Amino acid sequence: MNKPRTLKGIVPASVTPFRQDESVDTEALQKLMNWNIGQGADSFFIGGSSAECFLLSQDERMEIFEAAAELADRVYLVAHVGAISTKEAKLYACRARDLGFDAIAATPPFYYGFNAEEIYGYYADISQAAGKPVLIYNFPGNTGKPFDLANPATKRLFQSDFILGVKHTNQVVYQMERIKNLNPKLIMMNGFDETMTAGLALGADGSIGSTFNFMYPHYKQIYDLFLEHRHEEALKLQIKANNIMNALCDVGLIPAIKYLLSVMGIDVGKARRPFRELTAEQKEMLERVCADNLVM
Repeated sequence: MNKPRTLKGIVPASVTPFRQDESVDTEALQKLMNWNIGQGADSFFIGGSSAECFLLSQDERMEIFEAAAELADRVYLVAHVGAISTKEAKLYACRARDLGFDAIAATPPFYYGFNAEEIYGYYADISQAAGKPVLIYNFPGNTGKPFDLANPATKRLFQSDFILGVKHTNQVVYQMERIKNLNPKLIMMNGFDETMTAGLALGADGSIGSTFNFMYPHYKQIYDLFLEHRHEEALKLQIKANNIMNALCDVGLIPAIKYLLSVMGIDVGKARRPFRELTAEQKEMLERVCADNLVM
């Protein structure tokens, strides 16, 4: 397997494994990544929402970067460095650069109602500090920060050389196409697993997904079928994937992914509270739905 030179294709957004005492289990993270590599993965998104990033301390976020970086010579690595504080985001970005990550990504700063000019400055500052363009992690459902493409500062942001592309975790896939229309040079990565075929149809270069942790072969088949113009077959597998996604979201996405990984022999521990542990009934339901829909 040759390491990619750019970001594209099916990219797992790796979870953060925890031991029983909630310390970060770096050996388990590397085991998970190597398992995905064995399935064909050649790129990873480290430290994002699936990694419970905003439930981690600064030291813990650095720790998972350091563990993932041991595979940097084999795979393309993206470090999510988003934070409310520009100073904190720059700290993560510079550490990821020094560790050999290929790219950095960041959510927009949230909570304080920052305006479009402030958000422009945040991304410019991160890029300048790290000496790398930044992948915008567009996740308005969680950050509460939608991008208004009619705003001049937002337009300028997406047209700037310091922006690498967008991880578009937004059900409005139309906006992804509109962003690409503003700047055709941007790498566009679909961010909601359940809209992957729609994202590809509107020009996405690939997809970054949380369920790819345990469903990589399933989504790789969807991706390959789509590129081969076998769209009906791709859609059938997307529907099966969405059946699984419905079940995951019904009980809690991150706890469910971690449980199913453990069933597959990759023990990544439990999700950190305030996530709640799954009940026996929920676990049984997840296993049943996967048995009926998952293609490996």
